[in-house]
Amino acid sequence: MDVLSDVLVAMRTGRPTAARSSSRAPWGVRFHRGKAAGCHVVLAGGCWLVSGTGEPLPLGVGDVLFTPHGDGYALVDQLGSPIVDFEPRPGDATPLDEMHIEGAGAVTELLCAYYMFDPARPHPLLADLPAIIHVPARVGQHPSLRSAVEMLGSELLSPRPGTEAVLPSLIDMLLLYVLRAWLAERPDSAAGWATALRDPAITTALRQMHRHPEKPWTVEDLAAVAGLSRAAFAKRFATILGQPPLAYLTWWRMTTAARLLRESGAPLRTVATRCGYGSEYAFGKAFKRAYDVAPGQYRAQHPT
Repeated sequence: MDVLSDVLVAMRTGRPTAARSSSRAPWGVRFHRGKAAGCHVVLAGGCWLVSGTGEPLPLGVGDVLFTPHGDGYALVDQLGSPIVDFEPRPGDATPLDEMHIEGAGAVTELLCAYYMFDPARPHPLLADLPAIIHVPARVGQHPSLRSAVEMLGSELLSPRPGTEAVLPSLIDMLLLYVLRAWLAERPDSAAGWATALRDPAITTALRQMHRHPEKPWTVEDLAAVAGLSRAAFAKRFATILGQPPLAYLTWWRMTTAARLLRESGAPLRTVATRCGYGSEYAFGKAFKRAYDVAPGQYRAQHPT
């Protein structure tokens, strides 16, 4: 287990979707603000990103675009081209396959993926991400990301036996490598998740909290596994991540509990124990503080 993988599991809900699209100029597609995070890779041709957060951005072959917050934006072959509306719906994997616009001009091919993030409990990493992540194509840069794009694009272009089973993992892999690319290019700073994931002491403590949320952790315990004094660890953790260690631990326990309630039929007592609570009563109180509903009610609202 590693922290970034855990974060991705905590952030995403439902099944990610992806497809290749092909459009001939003139074309334009508007993606309205919503709950879905979008990822686009230019496979052939080129286009422009038009958003309300800055100047239009040209995208060329191999460029990767990720919009983590579900902000509205448009992709167009040229500035001023006509635009049609598109909005993904949770659980609907078909609209992307239908995103083909016929014209008389040059062809642009895109690989498009969508991820649904939990709006009720977004991971703090999500708040650190900018509205737009642009990973330009550079020779020799981010080879793993390029390989993920190639594998996903190949499966979507020519589905084979097992494609449906492998697609979710490939789409998650694409997101992982996009975030790795963003983390690698972030300048050093004093705070934020990009800094935390590069800090061996903080990463070690986070990994232990993620791996063993059932343990009765204290700040002293976490400082010991991080190899720091209690005071130094508590200060560094709060400075970098903006909250005390045990506050994040509680957040992670509740996030883990919600995932277990959504995705498993484990008894409430088992969920409580796995999340570090000695009784269903204590667990229920903590969960209701976090989600405003009791664990059983939450499970009923999120059937598998």
